[in-house]
Amino acid sequence: MATLTLSVDADVLRRARIRALERNESVNQYLSDMLERYAGTSQQDAVESLLALADARPASSGGGGRGWSREGLYDV
Repeated sequence: MATLTLSVDADVLRRARIRALERNESVNQYLSDMLERYAGTSQQDAVESLLALADARPASSGGGGRGWSREGLYDV
C-alpha cells in the first residue's frame, strides 16, 4: 500500500476528525474509500456483479417466459 501526503486546512481536518469519530470511522479509511471509488474500482465491481446476476438468470422471451404481450404494452 502506498502513502499519500495531503495539505489540508487545520480547521477542516479538525472537523473531519470529529465527524469521523461521531460515525465510528477514520478519516484515513474514508479518504481511501473515496479514492477507490474515484479511481473506478467500485464501478468495475458493480459491472461485474451485474454481469454475474445476468448470467445467473436465464433469459426467456417465449414459451411462457414473459407475462406481457406486445399489444399489452400499449394498453392505457
